[in-house]
Amino acid sequence: MAVTGASLLVVAGCKSLPASKPEALFSIEEQRGQIVYQVKCAKCHYPTTTHGLHGPGLQALTKVPAMPSGAPPTDERLTQTILRGHGMMESIPVAPQDMPDLLAYLHTL
Repeated sequence: MAVTGASLLVVAGCKSLPASKPEALFSIEEQRGQIVYQVKCAKCHYPTTTHGLHGPGLQALTKVPAMPSGAPPTDERLTQTILRGHGMMESIPVAPQDMPDLLAYLHTL
């Protein structure tokens, strides 16, 4: 996750990426996950674009066949990356009870 948003486009085959789910349609889990994202992730990652901030933008992160690292964007891999870090990304402490909501939100991007 410590690569540029441009790398995400390369992984996606330079095709336009699917739009993010409208907030008005978020489930309660996705709404809670958005709050976790804003507190824990937004300082480094834009959610609805591939343009980078301090880390890559995360639009369509769970909709591409592989993340820039080459690993598939499974919930298990995302959880591992968030909690342990990867490359330049530091580990992010997310409470176990908040992780399912954060993952639900990431699936809306």
